[in-house]
Amino acid sequence: MTDELAITGLECFAHHGVFDFEKREGQIFIVDLVLGIDTRAAAASDDLEQTVNYGTLALDVKAAVERDPVDLIETVVQRIADVCLLDGRVEWTRVTLHKPDAPIDATYSDVALTITRTRGNAHD
Repeated sequence: MTDELAITGLECFAHHGVFDFEKREGQIFIVDLVLGIDTRAAAASDDLEQTVNYGTLALDVKAAVERDPVDLIETVVQRIADVCLLDGRVEWTRVTLHKPDAPIDATYSDVALTITRTRGNAHD
């Protein structure tokens, strides 16, 4: 049994993309996270040390998104999942990376990639 901890709408500014202007000018990326964790120990103890500190996690994810520009959102979203799985209490994570200003010559509302990774198969 796992519970789900979610952080949605985490805004980051980064320089990812296949085009030179994306790397030069940067753009907004938005992250949604869901973590599968067992919260019973934290609930019983009322102790932050018994659960995932979502404040720290949000800052770690933001830093991971904003460093080291790459071409593909696939690379960035895997990087985020890896950060989420660093805490041994996280059994799985579902990460959505939104790129709302992707350079597409058409009207659209969002571009997003969602991946799910579990402990032990983070790169499978």
